[in-house]
Amino acid sequence: MGKKQAKPTESLNDVIDRVWATLDRISQEHIEIDRLMKENAKETARQMKENAKKQEDADRQSKENARKQEETARQIQEYNKRFGDFTNRFGEIVEYMIAPNLRERFNDLGLFFPTTSNGFEVSDHKNQIFLEIDFFLQNGEKAMLVEVKSKLTAAHIKEHIKRLEKMRKYADLHGDKRMFLGAVAGVVISKNVKENALKQGLYVLEPSGETFHITPPFGTPKEW
Repeated sequence: MGKKQAKPTESLNDVIDRVWATLDRISQEHIEIDRLMKENAKETARQMKENAKKQEDADRQSKENARKQEETARQIQEYNKRFGDFTNRFGEIVEYMIAPNLRERFNDLGLFFPTTSNGFEVSDHKNQIFLEIDFFLQNGEKAMLVEVKSKLTAAHIKEHIKRLEKMRKYADLHGDKRMFLGAVAGVVISKNVKENALKQGLYVLEPSGETFHITPPFGTPKEW
């Protein structure tokens, strides 16, 4: 057998060079890792700053919204006050302008009421019947209940019909055999609301110049 060839012996310089190469590679890796960590830290800081600004903007917007809500609530309150004042003034207009001509206008329609009362109330605690009537016109056979609103709505019509039903019940309990008619008045009345009232058998009173006009119900006026 031939002799085995001896492996070349690595010199000390080769070992040192290899060690330094390894250390240099590790150093470069550490440098890269450090760079990446700094970049991540900067990005994190930027995002935190951006989020803080967004939160600040959100807080500012929230405060602005709260201020707007307060302003809206104030405006609504002011509107309600003005509307209430308007309603009160309208009641005075009705009392001093419409009331004196109310019987005359119904007379033109063949309805004669010798007496008229405004602010008529029924408070029957025994039978739990309570109602208020803006204008109550009456004679020996019939009576007219007139409800006045600044803006007449379908809900007001339903309420007035219930009021007429209560009046009928109260009258029956007290031996009053008269028939009761209903009328509604309003400064603002939409076409649909007016037609609804007329279909329900009610008279409709609307402003007309310096006085007002009465429209009879469709068909025969309803009696309660």
